[in-house]
Amino acid sequence: MMVVVLGCAVVLGANAQTTTGKDLAGSAALSENHTTLLAALKAAGLADQASSQGPYTVFAPTNSAFSALPSGTVDNLLKPENKKMLSGILLYHVVQGSVMSSDLKDGQAVTTIQGDKLTVRMKDGKVMLEDAKGNMATVTTADIKATNGVVHSIDTVLMPSK
Repeated sequence: MMVVVLGCAVVLGANAQTTTGKDLAGSAALSENHTTLLAALKAAGLADQASSQGPYTVFAPTNSAFSALPSGTVDNLLKPENKKMLSGILLYHVVQGSVMSSDLKDGQAVTTIQGDKLTVRMKDGKVMLEDAKGNMATVTTADIKATNGVVHSIDTVLMPSK
């Protein structure tokens, strides 16, 4: 039921507070900066499930975020035998509700659909997210609205504790 959200992660446009006019699923192919995420969604079996009612918030890693992972990580995660692990990582980028960047406060913990928490950090006026392993992601494009949620593009792939 909640896995339906991830397809929205590739909705991103150039400006904050853009409204796509589409639901999360209908917006899935609009961003050239999120093709790796779309491939991961397909491999995890989540790509066609992004039309649920929501609302959901997705922290969407860019292609360069995936490229920054250790060599071979993405290829390994895309293997059918790693579908469950990949799905867990992708769902760690989704929270229930429409959370705009202005709603996020320094030190705030948000629970992801996957079950682990992300911690919000504010630095030099930027929204950052700290994952369960201490990695930091910066929101590079915020508040991309779809009819059933919101997307924030991030520069790092977040990793859950399990």
